[in-house]
Amino acid sequence: MKKQYILTFTSLTCIILSGMFGCASKSYVNEQLELLALKNQGVNSELRSIRSEIEYDIGSIWKELEGNQKDITTLREGFANRKEEFEKELNTVREELTQSWEAMARAEGKLRRGKLLYEVTISDESVFFDYKKSDLSEEARAELDTFFKSLIAEEKDFFIEIQGYTDNIGSASYNLRLGRARAESVRRYLHMEHKIPLHRINTFSYGESKPIVSNDTEKNRSKNRRVVLVVMQ
Repeated sequence: MKKQYILTFTSLTCIILSGMFGCASKSYVNEQLELLALKNQGVNSELRSIRSEIEYDIGSIWKELEGNQKDITTLREGFANRKEEFEKELNTVREELTQSWEAMARAEGKLRRGKLLYEVTISDESVFFDYKKSDLSEEARAELDTFFKSLIAEEKDFFIEIQGYTDNIGSASYNLRLGRARAESVRRYLHMEHKIPLHRINTFSYGESKPIVSNDTEKNRSKNRRVVLVVMQ
């Protein structure tokens, strides 16, 4: 009877303890699961934050790359346009130089065959041309009228070489064109007003290449802005 009582008490104790420990284990597990769930939420939140930062950084990098690409494209287009303009200007200078050399060769040939009679120089000191202009002023026309009277008084066959010169303000190609335009203005005036045949007149531009004085002052530059009429027989 005593033995049976002890067994029953022991069994009861085991059941009670099992229930207690079982309940304790289940509560612990639930707590741990809740902690893991909270940690998981924190990790997920942190991952989302990191992902957002990465996506933002990637977006910024792409925008920067696109901006750099646009800048590179703009630079390339600008370089291509400048290259094309430079090549056009270079071709123009080449053509003008070729024409100038051809004209000079023709003039030198005529000089070798003919006789130099005299030269007449008309510069900006006599208000010959307006600044950067090729139109003849009234003073210039008067000078050319006087030149023509002297030419006719010689009563000889003649050939006229009209040489255009400029100062060094502006590019070399611009000054070549300006010198030629001024020489052509003189040629046109002599032909239209005084009926000098065009085959007796040749024009040539030296541009800024042969200054008679240094271009260091405005007075000197006005001397270099000139047209020389070379008269040959």
